[in-house]
Amino acid sequence: MRDHPIRPDHGEDPPMPRPAETLSGAAEIPARTAEIPSRAAELPARAAEIPARAERRRPAAPARRGPADPVKSLMHDHRDLCERAVSPLEIAAGLEAHGLTDRTAARYRHRDVFALAEELYARTPARPTGPAVAAPPPPGPDTEARAGWTLLALLPGAACLATAGLLRVTEGVLGGGARAAVTVTGALLACLALRLCLGRGPLRAPEGASRAGMYACWLLSFAVYGEGLLAQVVSGGPDGPWEAASAPLLGLTAALAPAAWCAHLFTVRAHRKLTGSRALEEFGAGVRPLLLAAVALFVCALLPLLFLADLGFGGDGTPVAAAALGVLFFLARLLAAHGLPEPGTVALAAACAMETAAPALVLAGRLPGLEPLARPVHALVAAGGTGAVAALACGAAGLGLLVHASAALSRASAHTRA
Repeated sequence: MRDHPIRPDHGEDPPMPRPAETLSGAAEIPARTAEIPSRAAELPARAAEIPARAERRRPAAPARRGPADPVKSLMHDHRDLCERAVSPLEIAAGLEAHGLTDRTAARYRHRDVFALAEELYARTPARPTGPAVAAPPPPGPDTEARAGWTLLALLPGAACLATAGLLRVTEGVLGGGARAAVTVTGALLACLALRLCLGRGPLRAPEGASRAGMYACWLLSFAVYGEGLLAQVVSGGPDGPWEAASAPLLGLTAALAPAAWCAHLFTVRAHRKLTGSRALEEFGAGVRPLLLAAVALFVCALLPLLFLADLGFGGDGTPVAAAALGVLFFLARLLAAHGLPEPGTVALAAACAMETAAPALVLAGRLPGLEPLARPVHALVAAGGTGAVAALACGAAGLGLLVHASAALSRASAHTRA
């Protein structure tokens, strides 16, 4: 049996605590209770002692670079062109002049050069400050201007016709010195009128004639005196002054007015086709027939004038050499008027070289052992007369220039000159 404390009385309540014990126990409870808030109050202080963790920013993700903007790089390469342009058409012509084609424009995500030029024009930030430069108006119906350059184009022919008529009327009346003075005066007046004619209108060249004027003077001189010189050289001469043929000069100067009108019509039609085209190939395919039509129209106007001048001054009525020279002059001046004078200068120089070589080969063939040099010239003169040399020289140069012009004038850059 376990030992249990013996209670004095199992039926009575437990003994009451003493007053001193009750008071001491009651005093301990508030004390312990007071310790809990104090510890709780210490918690914020301890939490404050812990330094706040610095907020760490995530490094910014590197911007994902997409493909470079090709149009922006192109605009940077041609900044001067874009800032100077007064219309998208001028930018398109400049891009084409730098070798950009419709196929190349596809690399810049555009269907053609015209659409690419429109975006470049729209994205150019600012135009140069200062007085606004108006876009050159398209060639159109300006009656006063057309009447002005048409009148100027008639002056060289009128000066030559007046000089030739005066020499014919005074034949046998005036002496040699007086006739020479009349000829020189008429030539000076014709040159002055020709300069005025080529300085205005559709035949005006921005860069000037440069060396082409010298070659043109040689070709005109050969047209007047070349056949007489060749005739004497082939027959064993020269043995005296050779006869001058004024009919080619008169017919060519009279054809300046038709040449100006043919150039004007070609320029107007080509400009209209340029403004309505949406692709370079389309524009080129439409301009080539216009060029051939302009040349054919000029030939149709030139031939009657040459025939009339030749028949009026006792010619043989077959001015083939003068017609070839007229076509060569027309193509060279048309290219120069569109900002391309170099090809015409080269063609005129080639014709001069061939005409100079003909009498030189004949004279060289007289030396011992060099007779074969003169045979081609003798064969050519025997087949077509003395005019065949000039016809071949000018015809070959004109044909080559026509092939070049059909390619050069089919570019948009040749029709946006200010």
